[in-house]
Amino acid sequence: MRQIGFAASANCSLMGFAAASAFELTNLALGQPVYALSFLSENGGAVPTSAGMRVQTEPFDDRALDTLIVGGGTIVEPSTLEFLAFLQKATARYRRVASICIAAYPLAEAGLLDGRRATTHWLYAQDLQTRFPKVKVEMDRIFVQDGQLWTSAGMTAGIDLAVALVEADLGADVARAVARKLVMYHRRMGGQSQFSTLLELEPKSDRIQTVLTYAKQHLKKTLSVEELAAIANLSPRQFSRLFRTETGRSPAKAIENLRVEEARVMIEGGEHSIDQVAEHTGFGDRDRMRRAFLRAFGQPPQVLKRKARL
Repeated sequence: MRQIGFAASANCSLMGFAAASAFELTNLALGQPVYALSFLSENGGAVPTSAGMRVQTEPFDDRALDTLIVGGGTIVEPSTLEFLAFLQKATARYRRVASICIAAYPLAEAGLLDGRRATTHWLYAQDLQTRFPKVKVEMDRIFVQDGQLWTSAGMTAGIDLAVALVEADLGADVARAVARKLVMYHRRMGGQSQFSTLLELEPKSDRIQTVLTYAKQHLKKTLSVEELAAIANLSPRQFSRLFRTETGRSPAKAIENLRVEEARVMIEGGEHSIDQVAEHTGFGDRDRMRRAFLRAFGQPPQVLKRKARL
């Protein structure tokens, strides 16, 4: 049985413990106890969270954990010397060490991320890089694995990281089953951007939101203004005007962004060729997709594909 330990400190966020559900549901999915969970802190006992709830913990000790997961809080605070001393021994003791959200800071303070690729919440990524220049911060990633070190972005990304740990242990079929039990709308891979086009567009009306949802689900189609206007029950002229008013972008630009976002996920997943991605996401050919990637990222798809292999 694999032992998973969650390291807690005062004022940690409850969402930092949400990742525990992935391991709990793995046990349920397989009908046997594959993972055992423990919650640890410097002194043990009830540790207060930022929400006011307390989490019952055991004191740090020499127990044989398989994976240590450090949960983040809602603000960055200096770690205690005892906490840092515990972390500094972690890579020698445990097969994997992971952080959720801004828990990347204590890992960096302890020197575990020196020379490593890592990520954290986008709001803190530049600060993490500035404070710890030896860390190779990837500011736009859901989670990053560099050897035995795993780091995730914001709190919900910790769930994606946990499912990825399950996949690494037990395979893709088990991970998919767990994701379904968690009712994850879309299981995000590590290379996926922290930013979502649908969130950035933030339409004001259900009418435009319905159009964007339809477009996201049918990227392989042409998705002309006429087709989208019909979904919204508007004339093409009315639709284009309303769409730009609500999103600040033209329908064509918004659709291109949705296609680029989906194409990037597929490319960094590494399971499809450039031509297959271009066809699946509605670009039609690799040259058109290449031009869109240059506009969005300043790099062609081939460069992102190479980076994803590193």
